[in-house]
Amino acid sequence: MSIQTRRERERAERERLIITAARELAETEGWDAVTTRRLAAEIEYSQPVLYSHFKGKDAIMAAVAVQGFAELAVELSAARAAADGTHGTLAAVATAYAAFAERRPALYDAMFTHAVDLPFATPEAPAALQGAFAGLLHAVEPLAGDDDPGLLTETFWSGLHGLVTLMRSGRLPREAHARRLTLLIDRFTPPR
Repeated sequence: MSIQTRRERERAERERLIITAARELAETEGWDAVTTRRLAAEIEYSQPVLYSHFKGKDAIMAAVAVQGFAELAVELSAARAAADGTHGTLAAVATAYAAFAERRPALYDAMFTHAVDLPFATPEAPAALQGAFAGLLHAVEPLAGDDDPGLLTETFWSGLHGLVTLMRSGRLPREAHARRLTLLIDRFTPPR
């Protein structure tokens, strides 16, 4: 192995360590606790080492978000593959999305509620973002009829995100979350 290859591997390992530490800290203490000083202490590297990988906290949060989109894409794909029929597929994908948001609240926030410097809804969007959107699109597209499948997917996603966000923030009672999710899915699918 060449010195260059070893250095590249070590750099990639440090980057993964920074992202993992940021995620863990955000999940346990919230994103306000994630600072470059705190991360440097957590991973036992100096702040200049962090800055050699990321411009700052916002760039770290964007990297965390990209990682989250990749994970969400896998979960949506698995949910879609395990479902039957148009209604069942949409229900499985919506349920997987909502469960992802519940299990990983800080990650979900990095992906969808905090401002991150990532291009959304453009060809320049990272593959992970496109993959997560495709997971929703494949479930909604059979329902589009004459509607634009992308716009219909954005509308469904907006409703899903709104339900999840309002429930997580306590603005909608948690007890009725499953019923609300069913209502959203039923409004997007033809009568059974």
